[in-house]
Amino acid sequence: MAETIPADGPMPSPSAFTRSFWYHASQPCQPAGPQNWRVVPVTGIPASDRTRDLINLAGRMLLAFLFLAGAAQKMIDPGPSSEMLGWLGLPGWLIWPVAAFDAAAAVGLVLGPGVAFWALAMAGYCILTSWFHWKLGADPWQLTIVVKNWSIAGGLLVLAATGPGRYALGRG
Repeated sequence: MAETIPADGPMPSPSAFTRSFWYHASQPCQPAGPQNWRVVPVTGIPASDRTRDLINLAGRMLLAFLFLAGAAQKMIDPGPSSEMLGWLGLPGWLIWPVAAFDAAAAVGLVLGPGVAFWALAMAGYCILTSWFHWKLGADPWQLTIVVKNWSIAGGLLVLAATGPGRYALGRG
């Protein structure tokens, strides 16, 4: 939590400024000058820890659903994915370990333990699979999938950095 500076106190260091939001003590929308400013922490959603942890769980469940659906799609109808691997010169049987990995990661993201591990692993997976879709770039839809995968990887990296909150087995 950031320190509150008295109105007549010293100006905070520039590093305090980069980590905090500044506002004027008497009129938050109208700063009058540094001598009357206060420093307050920027914490994201103004909610209780329990609410943040529930939002975190909901986000993990949505991410996991994507990977679980991908695993189910590969297991129910492996043909299209195996064919895509063949176009890239890879054996079609690789679809089975990939589907198992997707399913395990989905469960790991929601339940833990090791949410940070699974988030990092799946971020790497998203980046890696982007290469496959990039190689199939003649189809504009494949390039959209590249951007989607990188965006998902970004969300997974944020999850790995922030952790699962209180709603995960092993919490880490």
